[in-house]
Amino acid sequence: MDPLNLNPLSPLKPLPDLGQTGNDGAVEGLNFSAILKQALQEVDVAQHSAEQEVRNLMTGGSTDMHTAILAVQKADVSFQMMMAVRGKLIDAYREVMRMQM
Repeated sequence: MDPLNLNPLSPLKPLPDLGQTGNDGAVEGLNFSAILKQALQEVDVAQHSAEQEVRNLMTGGSTDMHTAILAVQKADVSFQMMMAVRGKLIDAYREVMRMQM
């Protein structure tokens, strides 16, 4: 038994199946915008969860500070990851725009 009573972190989820390649070479299944939208929604859920945990801690609804800290850290890491992906997308867009045809 854990003396600090820490809740274990949820395991990493595998990436969704991106679909199968059809006869014409096109990928059938999830498209890039759907994957990006799903990732943004997961970041939003993490942010709201952290906000709710902090609110519960401040109002006395919960006394478990560890859960609140873990929720805030999870939201922070997911937001930082989203910003890193955003930066890479912007860099890729700029690189494509610099290409000469």
